[in-house]
Amino acid sequence: MSPVTLLPFIVLIGAMFLMTRSAKKKQQQAAAMRNDMQPGSGVRTIGGMYATVKEVNEDTVLLDAGPGVDLLFAKNSIGAVLTDDEYNRIVHGIEHDLKSDSDVVPDDASSLTGSAESDDTVDEAAASDDKSVDLGKKDATDETQEKAADEQAETAEEPKKTDGDSDAKK
Repeated sequence: MSPVTLLPFIVLIGAMFLMTRSAKKKQQQAAAMRNDMQPGSGVRTIGGMYATVKEVNEDTVLLDAGPGVDLLFAKNSIGAVLTDDEYNRIVHGIEHDLKSDSDVVPDDASSLTGSAESDDTVDEAAASDDKSVDLGKKDATDETQEKAADEQAETAEEPKKTDGDSDAKK
């Protein structure tokens, strides 16, 4: 047999070897994760249930799913062991305080430029506008006056409809 005819078989065997190797590595990582479980850590089962580990045995895990709810699961049914921050975020809705860990992002771009001239030009541009923009909440009296003005404008635009035949019938 020539090497050209053997080449597809060699490539096929190599691909199978690489695929089984990666699958085996994933299985080992999952087994190590399950063996590293300790009481008190948060987990997600393969069914999607979140719980806290109460007790770890050789092949089983006792999970605390809520007050007075203890469930016995096989170790293989644990899909992921979660960090405390991730578990609290998902289960209790508690966000980690990111302000203490990272820089503060300013609300406006003027503090990023670092020049006082940009503040002056913004104030001048706002002063030069002819129309003032009111972004505040309107009073109830303003709203009633506007409604009355709108109603008057509508009645002035629409001619009154009369039934001309009603006089002829009487």
